[in-house]
Parts: sequence; structure tokens; C-alpha cells
Amino acid sequence: MKKFYEWLGKAEMTVAKVCLLVLCTLVFVAAVARTLGHPMSWTVDMATFLFAWSVFLGADTAMRKDMLVSIDLVVCRFPDKIQKYIKLLNNVIIFIFLIVMVVYGSYLSYTTYNRSFNGLPWLSYTWVTISVPIGCLLMLTTNVVKTKELLIKGRPGK
Repeated sequence: MKKFYEWLGKAEMTVAKVCLLVLCTLVFVAAVARTLGHPMSWTVDMATFLFAWSVFLGADTAMRKDMLVSIDLVVCRFPDKIQKYIKLLNNVIIFIFLIVMVVYGSYLSYTTYNRSFNGLPWLSYTWVTISVPIGCLLMLTTNVVKTKELLIKGRPGK
């Protein structure tokens, strides 16, 4: 299971990088085309799609590598045991938030299945909104793994 989790992390990172690269390329090409008098309206819609996926996959990647923004100016002054409890409380709050995001994100994805992009009428808006529950589900998995590691690390003899 650990190997699958590591493989999934690498796959997420690759997809997020590709999404960001294509997004930047599309925005650049659209700007050049607009300057030359040939605007491409579909690029904005595709950029929205790619941005949503790169954000949520990138957020899970950052969470896996402990690279999310955190301000520990006060927390780092506490004893290790108190820091552990604060991290645990923080993980529980994040867990609850991600559960809510998965539930409401799934509902949002369901309600947007008839909506499509103006520039890409063949692409349902659900493909954008489903990035929320899928990304949050991936982050939820990471949160559980991180919480388990935190609990195991604090046991005597570990």
C-alpha cells in the first residue's frame, strides 16, 4: 500500500506540472494571438480547467512534502509534547474541513453536469468542479497518513 501511495504522489506531481505547463503555454499563445488580431476564446476555458486541477493536485503534493504555509512562531516555543498535541488538533480540524469539501464539492460537481463552457461546448463544467472533491480526497488521505505518522512517532520506543 505504501508503494501505491508513493506512486500516486509522483503521478499527482507529474499531472500538476503538465497542467501548469500547458496552462502557461495556452495563456501565452492566447495573448500573442489576441495581439495579432486573432483571439482564441476557448483558451480561457481550458486555462480554467487546467488551473483547477493544478491547484488541487499541487496542494496535495505540498501537503505530502510538508511544504504548506505555516506560521510556527509561537508553537515552536512550546515543549515537544505540546507541539504534538497542537499538530494533532490542527490535523483534526483539517480532516473535518476536507470532509466538508469532499461532500459539498461532490454536490457541486453533480449540479454542474449540464453546464458547459462557452468556448468548449463539448466539455462539461463538471470536469472542473470535480477537481475539488478529488483533490480534497487525496489531501484527506495524506492527512490521515500524516496523523498516523505523528501518533506513531510520539510513542515510547519509536
